[in-house]
Amino acid sequence: MDLISEYLAKKLNNQELEAELARLAEEYNKLRNTYLLIYAGNIVKPVPDIALSMDDYYQIYAMLKDVESSALDFYIETPGGSGEAAEEIVRFLRTKFENVNFVVSGESKSAGTLIVLSGDEIWMSNSGSLGPIDAQVRIGRTTISAFDYMEWITEKYDEANKNKVLNPLDATMIAQISPGELKLVFNALKFAEDLVVKWLSRYKFKNWTFTETRGKQVTKKMRKDRASKIVDDLINHGRWRSHGRSIKIEDLEDIGLRINRIDDDKHMAEIVYRIQTVIRLLFANSNTYKLFVTQDGKTFKNANPVKTTNQPLMKPDVVDLEIKCEKCGKIYHYYKNLKEDKQIPELDKKGYSPIPEDDKIVCECGKELDLVKVHEELKKLMV
Repeated sequence: MDLISEYLAKKLNNQELEAELARLAEEYNKLRNTYLLIYAGNIVKPVPDIALSMDDYYQIYAMLKDVESSALDFYIETPGGSGEAAEEIVRFLRTKFENVNFVVSGESKSAGTLIVLSGDEIWMSNSGSLGPIDAQVRIGRTTISAFDYMEWITEKYDEANKNKVLNPLDATMIAQISPGELKLVFNALKFAEDLVVKWLSRYKFKNWTFTETRGKQVTKKMRKDRASKIVDDLINHGRWRSHGRSIKIEDLEDIGLRINRIDDDKHMAEIVYRIQTVIRLLFANSNTYKLFVTQDGKTFKNANPVKTTNQPLMKPDVVDLEIKCEKCGKIYHYYKNLKEDKQIPELDKKGYSPIPEDDKIVCECGKELDLVKVHEELKKLMV
């Protein structure tokens, strides 16, 4: 039985699911001899406060300031948010703990990727992903990539130097750009770049003392050069094409980052996938849109709808499902639109599919996966 079906069959209420998260954190700590913080935001729910913010920093600080462990593992799911908040979180973690590792089994994008790149080690599951770190800046009524903006400016500068003139359309657009606006975009781009180069050099590469092929002693300059090359790739919007692009383990290894694979450790993978599943259930079955959980405490942020005497309690419009084959371990991502019977393009782009109406699906390995209980629980949510 896949994990989502297992938990649905248990019919746990939200309080029991919250207790399960704390139990899993404690089990994880015993396995890894560390202290785990679970931080997750519901990427699907359109809540303004879903983004990483300074308020999250204060919450993380409050939950971890009295922890006695010297090692922290940080499970993170976030669509991104404030780079300044990311910097404050990392500054606190690196001051408080001797060793900080990050665990990624869902999405940790933009500012979330910045935080992950400050880790001594990065642990990722096959379902985990990071994202490009090109800053998004507000110009007029539009949010754009700082990388794309500066690339266009540079292109027009070179064109003007070569031809001694710009075409009228480009010249008109250039004339509307103020020096302050240009400086804002440049600083936004350099902010992420400088942070990640510093963090990778100082933490991720701290034990890189000899090169693998030639056995040459690694210098500070070599660490910084390697970090700069990785940042150039991650900040390059032209390479990834989309700020929301999912960058997987293989992509990160291709640009020179060593990633620890969670799926290679059966016990750790079991705990992490359970954490991920319980988080999904909590987000799907409640108004919770952000959570902070350790074995010792928990904080949940909820979006409470305005109620009138004839207004029903808010129910989720969409439920996303993760179904894992017990035989080969392949994970299938589905969703159910509870509000109306149609597909959701945003989830389709992420690789999710509408859940089949059949009671069974057949995995690539030939194993039949039973969906009967999943459909039963979904029908309850539609009532």
